[in-house]
Amino acid sequence: MPDTTQTKLDVTTRVDGGSRASRRLRRAGRVPGVLYGGGGEPLSFDVDARELRLALAGVGAVLDLSVDGGKATPVVLKEAQRHPVRGDTVHVDMLRVRLDRAIHAVVPLELLGVDEAPGVREGGVLENTVRELNVEALPTAIPEAIVHDVSAMQIGDTLTLAAVTTPDGVTLLDDLQETVLATLTPPRLQSAESTEIEAETELVGDGEKAGGESAGGGE
Repeated sequence: MPDTTQTKLDVTTRVDGGSRASRRLRRAGRVPGVLYGGGGEPLSFDVDARELRLALAGVGAVLDLSVDGGKATPVVLKEAQRHPVRGDTVHVDMLRVRLDRAIHAVVPLELLGVDEAPGVREGGVLENTVRELNVEALPTAIPEAIVHDVSAMQIGDTLTLAAVTTPDGVTLLDDLQETVLATLTPPRLQSAESTEIEAETELVGDGEKAGGESAGGGE
């Protein structure tokens, strides 16, 4: 059963004053945001940065958003923009939802047991080509992540979406057979050999250069 506990988040209506006003808010420890969907008009708001961080780290995808102390509305995070260096959240988009209606969402994919996979132990390289999955589920059933165990993968194996098991009530939206999530390729011996050949070539070249300089000096 999914955890239906919802985190309360209090926000304050704001008048969108552009980038300068947004910078002032961030300096004051607030994060600007916009609320969309649900048949209502977009609403600009700001929220305490610490409270937002704690709310987004909580269990479950649904938040109870209260605007200016009013009645709480169920929402999900649509998008979060982060500072390129510090990683702090600098802007959020929230989406009003109905708890009885399925929505599309993007969920992280976590691969477990990579180091234990026989192919990796033999020197193979596991390449994780897809890190997020598109799913459909009720807002309260959206998982924080979908986890898959790859500890049995051998060299040459390909992991497709068809092998992934989702929690009850969660539907995968991408092509199950065609979506490749990870591959386990043989050790990259050719790359290593090329590196060694380049190193040997440099040594030979340096030796010839040194020899040429000595001959020139003797003339």
